[in-house]
Amino acid sequence: MPDQSGLSEAVLYVCTTCRASGDASTRTAGARLLTALRDQAADMAPELRVEGIPCLSVCKRPCTVAVASPGRWTYVYGDLDADASAATILAGIGLYAGTEDGIVPWRERPEAFRKGVVARIPPLASAQPDTDAS
Repeated sequence: MPDQSGLSEAVLYVCTTCRASGDASTRTAGARLLTALRDQAADMAPELRVEGIPCLSVCKRPCTVAVASPGRWTYVYGDLDADASAATILAGIGLYAGTEDGIVPWRERPEAFRKGVVARIPPLASAQPDTDAS
């Protein structure tokens, strides 16, 4: 994994409600992905917080994760493989954590992130009065 200096500030949210089409497992694909990410993060990125959440409202593109960090853009990625994407996701999060603003150049992102990006959300601005308002 590249520069991991920002991993301790990053949070990887994993939708545990996500169910892949044709998924016959009793555990949702999202729950399986969460387990795989936690298991691999323990070795690859122990300082990364990996949290399961009930829904990211991207039901048509399971499995879905979001990565957020103070002062950085938040990204939401879908169409991830519950049983094979954990290492790819963690590598992508490592790239994200190595940036100042969370923006990894498109060509440097893992293919699953290039194809699966659902949203890019700007960093939360600190509360300051709007000086342009009348």
